[in-house]
Amino acid sequence: MSVRTRATTWSLGLSGLLLLVVVVSAGIGAVTIPPRTVAAILADAVPVPVGVSLGGATVLPLVGPVPTPTLEFVSPFAFSVPRPARIIVLSVRLPRILLAALVGFALATAGTVMQGFFRNPMADPSIVGVSSGAAVGAVATIVLSLSIPFGLEGAAFVSAVVTAFVVYLLASENGRTPVATLLLAGVAIQTFLGAVISFLLLQSGESLRQVVFWLMGHLAGATWSEVGMLALVLPLPFVVLLVHARDLNVLLLGEEDAHALGIEVERTKQLLLATASVVTAAAVSVSGVIGFVGLVVPHMLRLLVGPDHRVLLPASALAGASFLVATDTVARSGGAEIPVGVVTAAVGAPFFLYLLRTREVRSP
Repeated sequence: MSVRTRATTWSLGLSGLLLLVVVVSAGIGAVTIPPRTVAAILADAVPVPVGVSLGGATVLPLVGPVPTPTLEFVSPFAFSVPRPARIIVLSVRLPRILLAALVGFALATAGTVMQGFFRNPMADPSIVGVSSGAAVGAVATIVLSLSIPFGLEGAAFVSAVVTAFVVYLLASENGRTPVATLLLAGVAIQTFLGAVISFLLLQSGESLRQVVFWLMGHLAGATWSEVGMLALVLPLPFVVLLVHARDLNVLLLGEEDAHALGIEVERTKQLLLATASVVTAAAVSVSGVIGFVGLVVPHMLRLLVGPDHRVLLPASALAGASFLVATDTVARSGGAEIPVGVVTAAVGAPFFLYLLRTREVRSP
């Protein structure tokens, strides 16, 4: 079976799984909604363009009023669904479910790239300090009551990207960035930022609960604006990583062999590291620190589909989306909601230990 066929088959299968998990999750909560009703609501919510109408006019200099074209959308279905159920699914549960899917997609994608980049199955998206950097930005904003553009999410994102850039600069020497040095620089920066976070926690006062909740990872209060922001940010980096999946395969042979096979090693490493860091920063900025998604999911999928990143990358991304939607459903379904990061750790750690005990951990 060709690589393209395998990638398509796995992607379609895992897309179907993701759709099933979304439908089931949307029906679970204080008010239970049957999966058939949820499916009808989601089908009704899918708009189909049917034409273009000329609405109000836009006044242009030297031209005058110009009619503004507007796309007309209709739903191809007209299912009879109770209005309360429609409001619950579309306004309350669906934004959180889609945000969970996008965050899981991003973390699993970044984790897959980092494990291949470092040639280490224990690597995860936070290995170069991106999550710690985002945490410092978010905690400082909360504790110090900072008012900055784009709020808490903007502070976390910028701080995460800056941290990744600093780690890269510290690890680079004479135009080269040894992977081992990059790993050590990341560990050192994470340790330092952990101390900064601890100091800020001591100063947090009444905001301690909010800080701890963010650090544990959360998806409560998800909005359509957050979903839209992440949906706009993620596609381009993902396509970039997918295009360079073959280069990532070659890097697994070692940098000398990769150079001999025509890969611009340093440029490729820079691109992979920067893109994976941006993906991680975007996810962490809206969800807080959620562990184990970028560690367990890529490793599990590597056991199923093999180490070829042309297949592994899209498969891990879709599986990560399903995993986080499922774990967030568990987090919000109890008597009292708990941070989703607690659930991912509780599920991911024992599963990973099971893999370690029952079969050899497969290197990328």
